[in-house]
Amino acid sequence: MVLPTALGDLRKQVAAGQISHRPVKRELRDNLILKLKSSEPLFPSIVGYDDSVLPQVINAILSQHNFIILGLRGQAKTRILRSLVDLLDREIPIVRDCEINDDPLSPICHKCRNLIKEHGDDVPISWLAAEQRYIEKLATPDVTIADIIGDIDPIKAAKGGLHLSDEHTIHYGLLPRANRSIFAVNELPDLAGKIQVGLFNILQEGDIQIKGYPVRLRLDVVMAFTANPEDYTARGKIVTPLKDRIGSEIRTHYPQTRRDGMTITSQEAWIIRDNRSPQSSEAFVPMFVREIVEEVAFQARSDQKVDQRSGVSQRLPISCLENVVSNAEHRALVNKETDVVARVTDIYAALPSITGKFELEYEGELKGVDNVARALIQTSVRNVFDGWFEGVNTNLIVEWFEMGGTLQISDTSTAEELIEAVNNIQGLEELLKHVGIVAKDSPSMVAAAIDFVFEGLYAEKKISRTVEHEYRAVEKTRRSAPITETLLESPARSPKSPKPGKKKNYYN
Repeated sequence: MVLPTALGDLRKQVAAGQISHRPVKRELRDNLILKLKSSEPLFPSIVGYDDSVLPQVINAILSQHNFIILGLRGQAKTRILRSLVDLLDREIPIVRDCEINDDPLSPICHKCRNLIKEHGDDVPISWLAAEQRYIEKLATPDVTIADIIGDIDPIKAAKGGLHLSDEHTIHYGLLPRANRSIFAVNELPDLAGKIQVGLFNILQEGDIQIKGYPVRLRLDVVMAFTANPEDYTARGKIVTPLKDRIGSEIRTHYPQTRRDGMTITSQEAWIIRDNRSPQSSEAFVPMFVREIVEEVAFQARSDQKVDQRSGVSQRLPISCLENVVSNAEHRALVNKETDVVARVTDIYAALPSITGKFELEYEGELKGVDNVARALIQTSVRNVFDGWFEGVNTNLIVEWFEMGGTLQISDTSTAEELIEAVNNIQGLEELLKHVGIVAKDSPSMVAAAIDFVFEGLYAEKKISRTVEHEYRAVEKTRRSAPITETLLESPARSPKSPKPGKKKNYYN
């Protein structure tokens, strides 16, 4: 179908039902219903919200509500809003050169009404694509009411000899320019109070007033907001009557399962590198490395030393995985290896991508962000190792260290060096089979599995590791000591006499 370029042709096609004419909220609702009936994916890039967040977004659109999404950082709030573009018509007609995307069939601005009155069906029209109908503003304290709503332009008035109350003197802000579109405001509570008050009319009556003059524009717009739950309270920075005018309040959350988190991380992380350079090699990240990277974020979200009010963004595992791949790539380039395979020790080398992604409580500040991050990695390695080796006997390897064996490896060791170093350790080959690795696999894959085994045993405190990455046996602690020695060490705590027939333990 040829799109009309004049108002008269547009009227004919609308009358014939070839072009739909409806408000933007109705447009979103109708297109959503079509997608639901056809079972077409609505938000294909949003993972983990199918049974929680997305049904609420769908209900808000079906109700033709303005809505707000509440959530901590890195919970895909902005991505959900930007996905609403897929529910808009591909193109809509507007009066050509109109600042506020006026509808040719029902114009609201004085200029367009006069133009149509003067030229009738010959008024030229343009077509606005769906991508141009999403307007986003990050709320900051320096945003003014003129930025959002608009202001009177005295220069326009002077040049045209117009009164200041004349509609032609208006310089429109972002909101009027988003007419017939989606207007999204990120971090709504950061807007100054008077600007929040300025949104009252558009949310309730659907119009705006500029500078107190009797200029009213009945805008056709969908308002969508995001905010942090802590700020969106009476104690925070939100004006309560504004909350009352927002139709639906939707709360997001972090991935609830490790698998959902891994799916998001794999979707967003830059893992497949540009291999056009002859020095580059394609990277591979074993599943256990991916699990550990994701588990670091899960551990941080429950650790008491991490400030849970600010949240731990999903960007943590995304950035961490990219750094892990880069460290593996670095090792392969330095050692002139053809395979790039990530190892568990690469996660420790990725600390710079972790430490900036969370805030610490007082206890964590005392310990230090690097130490907190290392502890999170170690706990994550232990949890993942337990999942892969549940019920598997690792005593043969532990005994090898207890008999005086030591192993010196690091994240810079080549695959051949690592395999050669563990060649005489009994029981290791059986453990590698539990992660799907056999001797005929590539040396880089075998080395990654070996690294996982020893990092897992270290995380479970079955073996120890020095700062120089030397694995050795755990030092035996003293199990007993003479009573006289114990009493000399703590004379102020003289033990009571043990009951007859019961041995007294002085090391409770």
